[in-house]
Amino acid sequence: MENQYKDLDYYLNLDWTLIEGQDLDFEGNPYFYIEIKEIPSFTFCAKTLARARENYKRQLRLSLMVMMENHEHIPEPGEENEEPDWENLCP
Repeated sequence: MENQYKDLDYYLNLDWTLIEGQDLDFEGNPYFYIEIKEIPSFTFCAKTLARARENYKRQLRLSLMVMMENHEHIPEPGEENEEPDWENLCP
């Protein structure tokens, strides 16, 4: 694998696995959300699905910037999950 510098634009243009859904707020009003499978801490909410799709990348940009500044590992789409192999770890 090449050892290339991966900048913010690189990460913003990956083919993230979007999870879209709808829920109700505390007052019973519907809202829509977008989560990113590879970044479990990421959720963006909006009043309409169209608005969520239109605007989630702004929040993604900020989330990625923080992750990069903190030197956190940014899991990429298609990357193997680093879940321990519990069957082999536990007797």
